[in-house]
Amino acid sequence: MKIYINSHEVIDYQIKAELDKILELLHTILKGEQKIMVDLTALTTQVQANTDVEASAVILIQGIAAELAKAGVDPVALKALTDKLNTSAQALAAAVVANTPPPAPAPPTT
Repeated sequence: MKIYINSHEVIDYQIKAELDKILELLHTILKGEQKIMVDLTALTTQVQANTDVEASAVILIQGIAAELAKAGVDPVALKALTDKLNTSAQALAAAVVANTPPPAPAPPTT
């Protein structure tokens, strides 16, 4: 007497289980990729903002140098330039304070 056992159902179940694991991993990878892309976009935006600010600072410094050269030793022109620089410095300091995040809390010590 010969007995044949059909094992296709067991194999199909194992294949389905493995495919489910693969799909779950793929979903996890895709979610991670989406987060990375959001982080990369934010980083790109911040780099551009920093580059713009740095370029503005260079232009400002070059302008100050030109104004100093133009003022020469004229006390009235030098006073006006000093007042202008003080106003700019106060505005810059206020902007830095307003846009600087607070420091991260120190890690707990054990």
